Amino acid sequence: MSGVKLITSKEIIDKTGISRATLNNYIKMGILPKPIVKRPGPDQKGIKQIGYFPESVLDNILRVKLLKQQGHSMEEIARQFKTSSTIDQSDREKEVKAPVIERRSKETFVSSPRQRRVTDNELQVTISDISSPAYLVNHNFEIEWINKPAEEYIFNSNISDIFDLESRNIFRLLLSDELRSEVRTWKETVLLHLTILQKGIDSESLASMYRGISHNDAMILSELFEQRVSAAKENIYNMPVSLIKSDGSKETYWVHSMSFREGTFFVYVPTDSINTALLNMLSQRGRVINDLLKNRMPSLVPLCVLIADLQNSTKISAELLPGEYFELINELWQSVSPSFEKFNGIYGKHAGDGMLYYFIEKPGSNYLINAVNCALEIRETMKELSNKWRLRKGWDNELFLNTGINEGQEFFGTIQSASNIEFTALGDTINIAGRLSDFARNGEIWTTKNLISRLSQEERNMIRFGVHQVNQDRKIFIRNSFSRISDIITEENPHFSHFSAIAGLPITEIKERVNLNHGIQNH
Repeated sequence: MSGVKLITSKEIIDKTGISRATLNNYIKMGILPKPIVKRPGPDQKGIKQIGYFPESVLDNILRVKLLKQQGHSMEEIARQFKTSSTIDQSDREKEVKAPVIERRSKETFVSSPRQRRVTDNELQVTISDISSPAYLVNHNFEIEWINKPAEEYIFNSNISDIFDLESRNIFRLLLSDELRSEVRTWKETVLLHLTILQKGIDSESLASMYRGISHNDAMILSELFEQRVSAAKENIYNMPVSLIKSDGSKETYWVHSMSFREGTFFVYVPTDSINTALLNMLSQRGRVINDLLKNRMPSLVPLCVLIADLQNSTKISAELLPGEYFELINELWQSVSPSFEKFNGIYGKHAGDGMLYYFIEKPGSNYLINAVNCALEIRETMKELSNKWRLRKGWDNELFLNTGINEGQEFFGTIQSASNIEFTALGDTINIAGRLSDFARNGEIWTTKNLISRLSQEERNMIRFGVHQVNQDRKIFIRNSFSRISDIITEENPHFSHFSAIAGLPITEIKERVNLNHGIQNH
């Protein structure tokens, strides 16, 4: 098991809730491999020997639980594991051609698991193969991915045609008049979601679950929330639900769900449809979330864009050996990354030595002031990094990140490259932020009048912003003021044409953060 992450029998019992007798029984039945018995680590005091298993046994135990809930006996389950093991071994011994696609009316997947090609024990089925209802709900309770069966059977609406992310709030959709008139058991469906998503909900937040919620709907959510099932230990639920339509037709499902950092994935499996491939896929958490991220729907969202470029990067690169320059850039990223994480920035691809981050509206914080505070914090970090490299090299160069911040409403989504998944937004919001970054010098932070106007008065009081004006050969800083780019940069400036497209844009420079009790910070 070289290179395989191991887990102790005690950790397995703690994480899954099974007993030691059940663990031993699974080993005897061939569901779990025999453990490696060796001396325990220093944290296991008083124990001479303990069994170690590959961490993948947690997926096996999850699969057993799902199969048991679908009515399989332990003998049948053991046979399935033995068959899967035989198929995996056979497929590893010979190359299998592309899988033959079959159409089966009663199966959740259209491709047979026996005909798939197995590589390193990873399943080749993806979320696009699911023919029963399925969708992903983020931590703001908004649908970010959904398939056609879910649109048809669960929501009776084309959710994928809704670009406004807020309008895809799961509870707004479930409480809509259209759905209530179509589904008699709509309260059962709402209760199911309140149970599965309860760790992100409290009794106070129900009244503001989504913008424009009525008092009556808030009361319904509150009453159903009190009826919820207690939270599952592992954030994995397998719950029955019946959908009875207004015409009397009925569909009964097992709803399987699992929670990730990005949200919660729901899969509805008809009770008369047993499919091992689906259970196998649900146990491959990494593959599931990777597929979901690749296929998330683009959304029209309010966002803030921060672009910061390293000043004189070409000159600095010429003065350093290649190894030193890469060391400097890596150290720069390591230094500022904690600030972007602290203020909920989302990395976006940016050419050159600079950086691009998106800030999206989230409950409990203002994404606009988050971007401003992040820019101020990384500027202070850059001062420390600059001093460090000046001492190291004995040079006069100062390291500056010139920053532009802009806000707007743009389509935000993911693009899959050859090696990973990247977040991106489309539109002028990003282009203007890039122009402001080009406009800034010596670590300046420039933003638009629109962004400042959207801050609350309290938030505006927390920062010092304005523009310099020339008065009798003196530059005077006029606080809380703005200026058009064309009034700051003259035609004689070699970069004038570069900013001609946004010459009339009112902008301002963010200077410092202000502590209302102790004056200005971040000088």
